[in-house]
Amino acid sequence: MKTEPLVLERILNAPVASVWDALTNNAKMKKWYFDIEDFKPEIGFEFQFYGSKDDKRYLHLCKITELLPEKKLTYTWKYENFPGESALTFELFEEAGKTRLKLTHTGLETFATDNPDFAPSSFYAGWTFIIGTSLKNYLEEN
Repeated sequence: MKTEPLVLERILNAPVASVWDALTNNAKMKKWYFDIEDFKPEIGFEFQFYGSKDDKRYLHLCKITELLPEKKLTYTWKYENFPGESALTFELFEEAGKTRLKLTHTGLETFATDNPDFAPSSFYAGWTFIIGTSLKNYLEEN
């Protein structure tokens, strides 16, 4: 069964170039997102990182599939030793000196339904915090 993609939009009080830099510079990413040791904004680049939910750690496996500098970044998103693969897209739009960020996460229905960490509501809560609080605060402080 295909479900609707998770889509969130936020207006960030920063120019597009600053938001893009926060999305693609690993030294900046680890301040608001995840600690991705080696990240290169290049199509085909594969990267991984650990994310935690309560007492569980998940190894995230990702590969960049689309890249339009300062406009769009898409990568696959899956977990080691768990079924399913999704795609995460960040799109940036300039709006009067600010940036409208549109996050789209598709394929959530491919993840295990018996694990509440992979439920759409869990992704919604996580992305709401990551882009609505963590990224927003990082951009306003830097």
